[in-house]
Amino acid sequence: MKICIHRGTKEIGGSCVQIEADGESILIDAGMPLATNAESPPIPPIIDNRSLHGIVISHPHQDHYGLLPWMPKTPVLMGDAARRILRAAAPFMRQPPLNLDGPSLVDRQVLSLGPFRITPYLVDHSAYDSYALLVEANGQRLFYSGDLRMHGRKSKLVEQLIATPPKPIDVLLLEGTTLGRQCDGSPKSEDAIEDELAKIFLATNGIALVNVSAQNIDRVVSVFRACLKTNRTLIIDLYTASILAATGNSRIPQSDWDRIALCIPYKQRIQIKNAGLFESLDRHSNHRIFPKDIAKNPGGYTLIFRELWMRDLKRANCLYGACLIHSQWDGYLKEDRFREIDSWRQAHNMPFHQVHTSGHASPDDLRRLVSALNPKTLVPIHSDAPERYKDMYPDVTAHTDGEWWEI
Repeated sequence: MKICIHRGTKEIGGSCVQIEADGESILIDAGMPLATNAESPPIPPIIDNRSLHGIVISHPHQDHYGLLPWMPKTPVLMGDAARRILRAAAPFMRQPPLNLDGPSLVDRQVLSLGPFRITPYLVDHSAYDSYALLVEANGQRLFYSGDLRMHGRKSKLVEQLIATPPKPIDVLLLEGTTLGRQCDGSPKSEDAIEDELAKIFLATNGIALVNVSAQNIDRVVSVFRACLKTNRTLIIDLYTASILAATGNSRIPQSDWDRIALCIPYKQRIQIKNAGLFESLDRHSNHRIFPKDIAKNPGGYTLIFRELWMRDLKRANCLYGACLIHSQWDGYLKEDRFREIDSWRQAHNMPFHQVHTSGHASPDDLRRLVSALNPKTLVPIHSDAPERYKDMYPDVTAHTDGEWWEI
């Protein structure tokens, strides 16, 4: 096998790996770089589509699928739930149409593409329906970790992988998101996040605003469970309701559950009208409320918050005694959009809380995974600190973006 990491050898996000055997090839991920300017289109890698059998998307995060609109038209392999989530999100997103047609990834079920055998391994990550991938061709075996962690609500999946690893592995492409970050001790579990949220809810007299991605399903579950502990109702918008429904998982909170209410902010009502999402709105409106209803008892509610809510909450006088909880990576706090949110928060005298745990494995957990897989060589990817890999394994080979190399 020949391999080229088109992007990702020295940065987090934008992952794109091409694997070639017998003159045929596949792509693993087609990610949008995190530093992409929204005003200008990205520059995708040059791919010869004559030999390309398909693009395998490990999970539905934009830094792993976001370049699909600019890639050659070819089958796209991904998990069924991941595919449904991206289709449900599309009407609410400012992005070109995505080609999502292709075979489905199913945990530990082998797929064949030309000379390649691909075995997906369902893993724990902040994106729902995430996979690590074993790729085999010509008697050689490459394992791609994708993005994973061992402290979420699906940690047993990675523990199972560690307990029964696919061996032998010639090359391990390992994500190392946390290697360049300050990581003191073990990361918090989602159960710990849930308890922390519940304490804040109890100490807050007004509405609790939780700034979190609706696609972080584990975190939405933590927020909802904290609401149950503190006698609050969780408010979601149509985007969040659509994402939750797209999981297809009856154990994930849904818009028709008790203690969940649907409320539509003004800017989203415009989206619904422009995109013709009235059938979807009807489907999720069993427990619909309005900002005036929140204002009657704001302390009885928690809201999955985004900046499009600011106008509605202010106009309905819902913010007395409120708090804002940031439940995402703290790097987002430096972005312009959060500065606007923070100015709004301060204008309404809201306390601020940071409650989060990473979607990525800690350095210690990465070492456990590497030890279990015991590859002939370890190759850094999805990390801004590739020099740190030698701290966890003796046989590390670093490559540069665009470099072709052979196993």
